[in-house]
Amino acid sequence: MPVNPELVGRAFAPTAPYLVGREKVREFARAVFATDPQHTDPAAARALGYADVVAPPTFAMVVQDLTLQQLLAEPDSGIALERTIHAEQRFAYTRPIVAGDELTAQLSITGVRSVGTNAMVTSVAEIRDAAGDRVVTATSVLLIGGDE
Repeated sequence: MPVNPELVGRAFAPTAPYLVGREKVREFARAVFATDPQHTDPAAARALGYADVVAPPTFAMVVQDLTLQQLLAEPDSGIALERTIHAEQRFAYTRPIVAGDELTAQLSITGVRSVGTNAMVTSVAEIRDAAGDRVVTATSVLLIGGDE
């Protein structure tokens, strides 16, 4: 089944709250070789004015992934994980993610474009804190291979 062009404009329910943990931030920082002390040392982060360790910028993908799982679970999407490549990623921050943040995300599909037998699906996840304030907008482009 080809990717459903009627996905454009679809908005998904907000995700359950994700509590950003200090150890998760530290683990992620190690995994992406983010060596600045603000990512692992609460005292270093506090010296910069933050309440706790600061997540590396790409940490937002952890929260955005929850929204992409919603998309992949849509029975009418035409998206098969085994034919999917994460082609592009962008983040637009209002403020950094900090351990202790409770974040929710809501995904919207903003584009489906045919490229030969393939399709490119663009999605935007608005990630907000417990007060409802925008923290980051995460934009992904998935390349979906066509049927063999």
